[in-house]
Amino acid sequence: MEVTVGIRDLKSRLSEYMRLVRQGQVILITDHGQPIGRLVPVEISMEDRIQGLCEAGLLSWNGKKLGEEVTAIPNPGPQTASDILVEMRE
Repeated sequence: MEVTVGIRDLKSRLSEYMRLVRQGQVILITDHGQPIGRLVPVEISMEDRIQGLCEAGLLSWNGKKLGEEVTAIPNPGPQTASDILVEMRE
């Protein structure tokens, strides 16, 4: 979700909006109702995200790379997945 703010309000409450950006919020800046720019958080590297989740106790990771991706299970039947979905919707 994006927060929309006019220039005047942004200037008067800049610290508050910068706090929101630090928390990951996107701020859309307008001038007389017309969008003119965005304040967006700086991208965080995947390693930093993983480290943050580990420090928060939300993730346990040994530091090793993940294994190969599991491929989709083949459909042994005569119908395709889209055929089955069409039937279910009818």
